[in-house]
Amino acid sequence: MNVNLRFKATWAALAIIFLAPLAGVRAQSTGGAAASAPSKIAVLNVRNAIVATAEGKQAQAQLQSQFAPKQNELQSTQKQVEDIQRRLSEGARTLSDEEKGKLQRQGELLTRRLQRDNDGLTEELNAAQGEIIDGIGRKMLDVLDRYARENGYVAVLDTSAQGSPVIYGSSQADITQDVVRLYDQAYPIKAGTPAAAAPAPKPATPSPAPAKKPTP
Repeated sequence: MNVNLRFKATWAALAIIFLAPLAGVRAQSTGGAAASAPSKIAVLNVRNAIVATAEGKQAQAQLQSQFAPKQNELQSTQKQVEDIQRRLSEGARTLSDEEKGKLQRQGELLTRRLQRDNDGLTEELNAAQGEIIDGIGRKMLDVLDRYARENGYVAVLDTSAQGSPVIYGSSQADITQDVVRLYDQAYPIKAGTPAAAAPAPKPATPSPAPAKKPTP
């Protein structure tokens, strides 16, 4: 499943929960004599908040460990493809046509395998990251709900959302760090479990399918 779609589904509820207008509420309670209080709006970088939590850092480290063997396999295949391309280039004048054809076929087979394995790793990684985002995101929504209500915010805008309407947000309106702090307090990781963040593995970039043309 596309990570962005799952991410959007989790946070679509923000518009319902936090966009309830308060205009006129105080006026009704006082017979219209007093003006309503100014509406407070905050901005939150949801993606940054998720990966900045202790739980998010722990999950990233686990992903790194989980996918490292497959990443190493991809890098090994990538080196084999590059080695064949180098041999073809350096042996342009010395290799026979039969040897060149054999190397080119080997390079094409390895390139197709590299592309197939790379696509598989990308799909698995996206699915794993999507589960992390959904799991932490649902709990963070509860933290955000409580924080917004206690601090009088009527709207919280996600600056990390694709197509976000936010073109400016002052640092005073950014509640990302506050939400991360409250999340870590509400959902502490188990003692003795490493929480150091490690970058998620990046799938290898396959070489083009055709091998490099020998230099005349």
